[in-house]
Amino acid sequence: MMRSLLYVPAHSERFVAKAHERGADAIILDLEDSVPEEAKDRARLGLAEAVTRVRRGGATVMVRVNSGERQREDALAARRAGADMLYVPKVRSAEELGALSSVLDAAEAVGSRGAMGLVALIEDPASVLNASAIARAPRLVGLSLGGEDLALALGAEPRPEVLHLPKLLVHYAAKAAGLLSFGLLRSVADYADLAGLTAAAREARAHGFDGATCVHPSVVPALNDAFAPNAEELAWAERVLARAADGEGAFRLDGKMIDAPVIARARAIMSADPSLRRR
Repeated sequence: MMRSLLYVPAHSERFVAKAHERGADAIILDLEDSVPEEAKDRARLGLAEAVTRVRRGGATVMVRVNSGERQREDALAARRAGADMLYVPKVRSAEELGALSSVLDAAEAVGSRGAMGLVALIEDPASVLNASAIARAPRLVGLSLGGEDLALALGAEPRPEVLHLPKLLVHYAAKAAGLLSFGLLRSVADYADLAGLTAAAREARAHGFDGATCVHPSVVPALNDAFAPNAEELAWAERVLARAADGEGAFRLDGKMIDAPVIARARAIMSADPSLRRR
């Protein structure tokens, strides 16, 4: 499970040093938007040490590479550093990801590390409409939508009512392709609105999102909590599966019809790692 994905500016010693203590399921070492131009080379050169340090808490480690001319060297540096995945911004086509995958293929052919997965960040209107095609790219693990950049491209404000539809379109593309889907149906920029982000995380999970990114560690516990089954859900799932074990194809429970898809949902709830369950 990757319920919480915490962005950490890769050039910041202060943030890198404490990232492993934040409880995030994944840490995204950022080489892109949070790193000023004059610090980008330093951030890339420091990846080997940064990846090792942020992994100490057991988190999956991703690197958000830059788009454009920096991307190839960023990706190769992330691979040499031992990152698990690349978080690829401003993706417009499956062909772009295919080209990046080819770069990684060549590097992996002479190395001993396993294949790196990719998470595509979609950030403009054309890419939203092309999400289903993008979802078929090689190495792809998941999709996400960048609300602030999309709103900018639209000439809009990143309000929930603006982002709701495009976020769901990208989410549907991810799920149709069997990929993970990350995001909230609003912007994550206002990290001080913890109540709003908590409510948004619960809403996103109800829609089937797997987790969400955050830009401040204070949001991590809320995401971990919202994207894991709670005690009430676990108890319900246990009761459903107990009845299903009797061999009934369909039955009534709590005044509701329970049949194959509902039983499958109960199994999915119970299949979550017990260490991630809320009590």
